[in-house]
Amino acid sequence: MALRSGPLTALAALGLLSAAVVAIGGGTQAFAAEEAKIIPAPKLKAVESGKQRVAIFAGGCFWGVEGVFSHVKGVKSAVSGYHGDGKANASYDDVSSGATRHAESVRVVYDPAQVSYGQLLQVYFSVIADPTLLNRQGPDTGRHYRTALVPMDKAQAQVARAYIVELEKSGVWKKRIVTAVEPYKGFFPAETYHQDFMFKNPDHPYIQRWDAVKVVNLKRVFPALYSAKPVRG
Repeated sequence: MALRSGPLTALAALGLLSAAVVAIGGGTQAFAAEEAKIIPAPKLKAVESGKQRVAIFAGGCFWGVEGVFSHVKGVKSAVSGYHGDGKANASYDDVSSGATRHAESVRVVYDPAQVSYGQLLQVYFSVIADPTLLNRQGPDTGRHYRTALVPMDKAQAQVARAYIVELEKSGVWKKRIVTAVEPYKGFFPAETYHQDFMFKNPDHPYIQRWDAVKVVNLKRVFPALYSAKPVRG
C-alpha cells in the first residue's frame, strides 16, 4: 500500500484532507473511496454472549480498516493481518505480489455488550469500504485488496449474508455489491510495522490522503460509537 500516486508533502496532504472533509460535509463527493454512506443497521441481529467476540474484515489497505475500527467504542483490539491462504505465504511481500489468496484483513475483538456485530458491519459499509469495487479500494488494486466479511460463527454468517441482501435492495449503491462472505481459513498478523500504523504515522501521505477522513466520517456519522482514543493492537 505504498502511495501509488507519488510522494506528497505533509502540507499538501493536509490540504487534500481538508478539501475532502469540506466537500463531504457539504454533500459533494470529493473522492469516491472516502464517501460516507448513511445506511440502516442490519435487521437481523446476531445472538452474542460473553465478554468478547471476534470478527474479521477485509476492506482494501488494512491501515485504514484497522484505524477506523480502533476508534469504535467497544472494540478491544484491531490487528492488521492476512486471511485467505496459508501461514507460509502470509507476508507483506508475498501478499503484495498478488501470488497468494490472502486479503489484507483486520481481526477485530469486541465487547458485544457495547457494540454488536451488526453495528460493526454498519460502520464497515458506511465509512470503511466501497463494496461495489472488485479487487480494489482507493488507489490499491489486486485480489489482496478485495472486500470480504469473514464471520467466525453461524450467527455472524447469517447476519452478514442477510445484510448484503438488504443493502442490495436498498439502492444506496447504484452498482452491484461484490463484497464476499468468506469462510474462516486462519488469520495471520501482519508485520509489526503495519500494526497501529495510523496511530503511529498520522502525517504519512497515504494516511492523510485516503484513511484519516474515514475516521472523520466515523465521528460524523456514528457519534455515539466514536471513541477519540484509539485502542492499540
